[in-house]
Amino acid sequence: MGSTFKSASKSHVGMVRQVNEDACLDLPENRLWVVADGMGGHAAGDYVSSLIVDSLRNVPVGRSLDEYSAALRNDLLRINAAVREETANRGVTMMGSTVVVLAARGLRGVCLWAGDSRLYRLRDGVLEGISRDHSYVQDLQDSGLLSEADARVHPRANIVTRAIGVEAQLELAVVDLLIAPGDSYLLCSDGLNKTIEDHEIREVLGHDAPDEIVRSLVHLGLNRGAPDNITAIVVKVSP
Repeated sequence: MGSTFKSASKSHVGMVRQVNEDACLDLPENRLWVVADGMGGHAAGDYVSSLIVDSLRNVPVGRSLDEYSAALRNDLLRINAAVREETANRGVTMMGSTVVVLAARGLRGVCLWAGDSRLYRLRDGVLEGISRDHSYVQDLQDSGLLSEADARVHPRANIVTRAIGVEAQLELAVVDLLIAPGDSYLLCSDGLNKTIEDHEIREVLGHDAPDEIVRSLVHLGLNRGAPDNITAIVVKVSP
């Protein structure tokens, strides 16, 4: 018997925004989970995030993880071109979306991302960030010019350096994963991780039921004022 994957997702507009520009895909039957955080305003951001989710839902799963991963990647490249074209057609300056994808087959996984939506893994009580933000403040942190605490409150903390629809050539980052029974994974938009601390994520993610975890995480964010949309998907791996 292979490992079983249980997952749950929740998305909330937050306490300030009028429109939820986040979208998510919780598709355990395909071993596929996606969070997209749209940007551009005026119905542009939610158009792009919804396009990503609706399109990736229909990507054939393929014979192997490598084949599936390549198909997902190609679809994101196609979406990038389509969004660029739609941006020109609408005559707007920018339409885009971050994206983070987790796909699995057996005990192999792959994470694809562009922007600052994140994938975390909790293993043996240790929380680890699998993805690394493509953002202005992350670049400053990597250069040693900014602390993590200062990055959270930096006036340019919302500026991403990669996203779907922003550049003619989309650069996706990729990390291959070895999945272990007992692992917990969290995909989230930055509305969550900019509102609650990593130690709080670790504590909540340690609970058993994915649906209770996503409700707790979103509730925590809302209690902090949730200036942005909040989206979370939790995936639990059992033997």
